[in-house]
Amino acid sequence: MKRGSSYTGIKRRQVCTSCWRARDRCRKLKKMREATIPTTLPAKYYTDPTIFKAEIDRFYFGRWIYAGREERVEKPGDYFLCDVAGESVIVTCNASGKLQAFYNVCRHRGTRMCTAPEGAFEGRIQCPYHGWTYALDGSLVSAPNMGGTGFSRFDYPLHQIACDIWDGHVFLNFAAKRSQLAEQLGELPDKFAAWKMGDLKFHKRIVYDVKANWKLIIQNYNECLHCPTVHPALDRLTDYLGADNQAPSPNYIGGSMGFREGMETMTFDGVRRRDYLPGLNAEQRAMVCYYAIYPNLLLALHPDYMMTHTLWPKAPDRTEIVCEWHFDPREMAKPGFQGDDAIEFWDQINREDWGISELSQLGIGSRAYTPGPYSKREELLYAFDRVVTEE
Repeated sequence: MKRGSSYTGIKRRQVCTSCWRARDRCRKLKKMREATIPTTLPAKYYTDPTIFKAEIDRFYFGRWIYAGREERVEKPGDYFLCDVAGESVIVTCNASGKLQAFYNVCRHRGTRMCTAPEGAFEGRIQCPYHGWTYALDGSLVSAPNMGGTGFSRFDYPLHQIACDIWDGHVFLNFAAKRSQLAEQLGELPDKFAAWKMGDLKFHKRIVYDVKANWKLIIQNYNECLHCPTVHPALDRLTDYLGADNQAPSPNYIGGSMGFREGMETMTFDGVRRRDYLPGLNAEQRAMVCYYAIYPNLLLALHPDYMMTHTLWPKAPDRTEIVCEWHFDPREMAKPGFQGDDAIEFWDQINREDWGISELSQLGIGSRAYTPGPYSKREELLYAFDRVVTEE
């Protein structure tokens, strides 16, 4: 038969039809596989200013957020400032010894009253503009030149923000309708009671400016699959596949990791130079608990110290991270006390984490980025993503 005959054309069409059907089946199977494999979030969750603002409203102004340590405001008049997405907050101890929080806004003409990041008020809070003066409980006690206008100072106290304390940790809540802090924390107070966090004392603070979305920091914190490549010093101390993760909660995720043989704590050499924290049993002395308490507290409980990271988002691609180390005061009072071994170790690990998180931010910002598959060992990250997208 001649080339190009109708028979040949029919055969070619049959072959092409079979190919199309096969390709169609492949596409359907690929979609089915993708539907069953959890994937990372779309790029907009890390880059879109509108989504970023909505997340700040939901997570930072709609939940209890971590502000700092109670020991910073132990005496009446002690205070520190928090900048929460541009809202300046005064956290202080009033004359009765009660912890309170106020918007840093004068009720006269809206002036920001306090600018020093921490310090002590001399019995009052005074606006530097026109001298309006408030007691430590926020009540207005003096308003110069307001007489004879029908004005009552009782109508103009400072605007309050709810605050509460968990074992030395100060939390704030801006929401008008809110649950109790205990409800958000769930079982964590009982789970971590043995560490007696309220007794520990501040030793060192380092502030980092990280060019990455706040959620990338939480995700990085909650998996160690990157440890062999990003953290060789950390990998020498702990098995990156040895995490014992707790079932995810809508308010926190985390788990514990043990030490390799011969290692006792998280320092470059794994040598413990301090006594164990009092109250820990043998099992607790042999592990570190790493928990992300939404939205902004990364809590790491070690056998001989506590480390916290506080996340303050500044933009879709920028997060300020405050890292602090806390130790048993009895250890700190001993001659020759050493804490820098833990600080130097974690400062290096932190910088490695921030660097890889910044590279993630850059890659996600590419037009080539599409959501990728999570492994089974990244279940905590996927759980966090669901909180972000489904709440």
